[in-house]
Amino acid sequence: MATILLKLARPVKSIRVCDASAAALNAEQITLMEDLKKQKILYQQACRTVQAISDNFKENYETIFAQRNEEIARLAVEIARKVLMQAVKDGDYEIENVIKEILQNAPSQHNLVVHLNPKDLAAIQQIGTEAFADVAFVPDNNIGQAECVLESPKGIIKSLIDEHLEQIERALTKAG
Repeated sequence: MATILLKLARPVKSIRVCDASAAALNAEQITLMEDLKKQKILYQQACRTVQAISDNFKENYETIFAQRNEEIARLAVEIARKVLMQAVKDGDYEIENVIKEILQNAPSQHNLVVHLNPKDLAAIQQIGTEAFADVAFVPDNNIGQAECVLESPKGIIKSLIDEHLEQIERALTKAG
C-alpha cells in the first residue's frame, strides 16, 4: 500500500478513503452495473436491428418505385396506343403531316419513294400530290393507316406508330 503525504493550509476533520475496485462495491451496486452493461448491449443490438430494417426498407422502396415507374410508363403508352388506334380507326389524322415529317428526316431529297397504306394513298391522291412533286407513292398493304415508310438512295426511314410508342416508353422508363 502506498503512503500519501499532503500539506494542507487547514486541519482536516475527517478523511474517507474509497477503493474504486469491484470488491469495494456492495452487491446492489454490482447488480446495477451488470444490468447497465446488459442494457447497453441490448441497446446496441436494437440500434443495429433498426438500421438493418431501415436499409432493407430503403432498398425495397427503391425497387418498388422503379417497378412502379416502369408500370406507369407502360400504362401511359398503352393508353396512348388505344387513343391513337381509335383516332386512326375514326380517320382522325392527316396523312400529309405524317409524310411531311418523314420527308424532313430524309437523308436525301432525290429519288424518294413513300410506301403508304392503300387507303392513305387514296386520300393523298384526292388532296393532290403537288406538294410532294419529287416523291413517288406506292401502295403497301403491309403498312398501317397513318404510317409510312420512306425509301431513299441513302436508306429507309419508318414512321410506324408502334415504333414511336416504343421510343416514348423507353424515354419514360429512363426518366423515372
